[in-house]
Amino acid sequence: MIFVTVGTHEQQFDRLVRAVDDLAADGTVTEPVFIQTGYCTYKPRHCEWARFVPVPEMRSRMEEADVVITHGGPSSFIEAIAAGKVPVVVPRRANLGEHVNDHQIDFVREVAERKGGIVSVSDVALLPAAIEKARRITAGGTEFESHNAEFCRKLGLLIGGL
Repeated sequence: MIFVTVGTHEQQFDRLVRAVDDLAADGTVTEPVFIQTGYCTYKPRHCEWARFVPVPEMRSRMEEADVVITHGGPSSFIEAIAAGKVPVVVPRRANLGEHVNDHQIDFVREVAERKGGIVSVSDVALLPAAIEKARRITAGGTEFESHNAEFCRKLGLLIGGL
């Protein structure tokens, strides 16, 4: 299964939703696809979808998916990494009315170059190759290492010292 999330930002991300729906329509993607469409105006015709899903369902779908495709919001792709996936990340673009500026493009590029662990896609025409790349890397066992516990411990010490 492929799980797609465009997050909860109030601007449409029809470009990504339509691209994935087209891949299902033309048989490029043969497995089931679920898309969380948010504020998109395009309604998928070849994939299961919902505008929004509760957080526990989102996590469950990410864990069950073979591939997770997300927008460039860090919360979404970090959730996918935490679920053991190497996500395909498609940043929203301001010039297409998908966001107020291009911070997702810059952020996703920096994460891909400095940290890795994601497959960045700037052109949705490259989604089929990106999906296969993410599938291969995820199957290879790439894992996300969380530093939350150590951060919280150090923050607690810092606060305690005040």
